[in-house]
Order: sequence, then C-alpha cells, then structure tokens
Amino acid sequence: MVWAAGALSATTLGLVIAAGLAAGSDSEGGGADRTAKGAPKAATGTLEQIAAKAECAPDIQTDADELRQANCQNEDGRFVLATFATDRGERDWLNSAKDYGGTYLVGRKWVAVGDPAVVGALRGRLGGTVERASHHS
Repeated sequence: MVWAAGALSATTLGLVIAAGLAAGSDSEGGGADRTAKGAPKAATGTLEQIAAKAECAPDIQTDADELRQANCQNEDGRFVLATFATDRGERDWLNSAKDYGGTYLVGRKWVAVGDPAVVGALRGRLGGTVERASHHS
C-alpha cells in the first residue's frame, strides 16, 4: 500500500500503526514489531531534541549522567521519554521495566513508553522499534 505524503494526519497514521501492532503481537506479549513500513530512521540526540521531534515539551523528572527521563504530552497523548548515556544502560533499564509490562518505542539510547496507540503514533515521528511486554506477577 502506498500513502501520499500528507494524506493522513499523524493521529490517523498512529492508529493504523497501533492496530497493526496489536494484530501482530505474539501470544507471549514479548518480541519486537518490525513489520510497519514507512517509519522514519530512528531519531538521535538529546532528550530535548528527541522531545522536539515528538512535538512535546519535556517535564524533566530525572536528570542524571546515565539517565534523563521526562513526562511528555503531545496531540497523540501522554508518554514517558528516557535517554541513556550507554546502550548497556538502556538495555538494563528496558529489561527491568518490562517486568511491569507495557509498550516501548526503542531507539538508540532512548525509549518512549506509553499506551499502544501513543507509541504507534510516536513511531511515525521518531522511528525506532516497538517492543511489548506482559506483566509478570
């Protein structure tokens, strides 16, 4: 399917992507979605630069050398954006966070966490890979 540039709003595109993600998730709830086409190359930069690409004004909650984390909101909804000093720090954070379940948009040294529809819409702005995790009790 080919989409004309500008034919869909970011919200509509996000809902289309989120619907595809929900349909394509595995029974375990883990894994990564790599099937959606048309997502941009994954964003890079500081927390503020990535937040600007996501069209949100970050409310910084954690400002440390190894991790910066902010609450964000844009027209698609609320989400948490985190940036990391190292790839290892990002993976350690994700592995711990996935114990609580959720939907994560993962780029190199950054993660956005939110509802599936919000994460799907963010993928259209930021690129990255969607990862899902089931809550384990």
